[in-house]
Amino acid sequence: MRTIRTATVFTHRRPEETEPALLTLLELARDAGVQLRFDAEESAKHQLPEQPLVARNAQIDTQVDICFALGGDGTILHGLREYAGTGVPVFGINFGEMGFLATVDREEARSGCVRALAGDFEVLSLPGIEISGEQGRWLAINDVSIHRQPGKRVADLEYSVSGDEVGRVRCDGLVVATPAGSTGYNLANGGPVMAWGVHGFVVSFIAPHSLTARTLVVAPADRLAVSNRSQEEPVDVTVDGRPVGVIEAGERLEARFAIDQGSLAQVPGTTFYQRLRQKFGRLATPL
Repeated sequence: MRTIRTATVFTHRRPEETEPALLTLLELARDAGVQLRFDAEESAKHQLPEQPLVARNAQIDTQVDICFALGGDGTILHGLREYAGTGVPVFGINFGEMGFLATVDREEARSGCVRALAGDFEVLSLPGIEISGEQGRWLAINDVSIHRQPGKRVADLEYSVSGDEVGRVRCDGLVVATPAGSTGYNLANGGPVMAWGVHGFVVSFIAPHSLTARTLVVAPADRLAVSNRSQEEPVDVTVDGRPVGVIEAGERLEARFAIDQGSLAQVPGTTFYQRLRQKFGRLATPL
């Protein structure tokens, strides 16, 4: 069991939904002697008053003991990226639609906060994907999507692994996903679900204009390069659902597997397959 003395709190954009759980967390943290830290955005969002054991307008502190994320997968991913590589566990309370990364659902907010503040949870290490291109470097915990811009022509993408060209596809785009992200955009593309703990990442295509484009699982030591072969059309780049830039015609983006980036809190005994069944239901219905 971990000792919890300080915690960062992130919430999603609808404060009225998370307010009851936040008030519960504030009460329980005060009783437990745990300081809660809120950055400037969170402080303004919730109009936090001066009170003991609450740090308002706080800078991100990589030495906190835990990060609470009250929201959907986007909020949890924000926490995981903020604390990537630090070992700070992110405890997600689901206030979104799917909440595949959440530790507990909103109905369990009180019991979940009690458990988290007592340090009664396990930590799962999640890999990421490091992306680099002409416009910068980013880290994805879930996925990177490259897609054509609205109203523009289909994308013309060439992809290679460790210097060896694998294919060239005209498509609406492609997705590069970690195992944690394989149940998102990749799954919607018909890509495979990769169990957490698998090392490697998956490449799947968005509406390929081809009969031969196939999903590819890339080994962890291999680098993926995606080149925009269009003569003039740029393509958009999105990391964990957030637009970050474009790949201009003739430019390319590189991606590589990066171990031990995110630390996700889990209720003891939780397995990936239990989570998969709970969130997606039965994979097949018996006759």
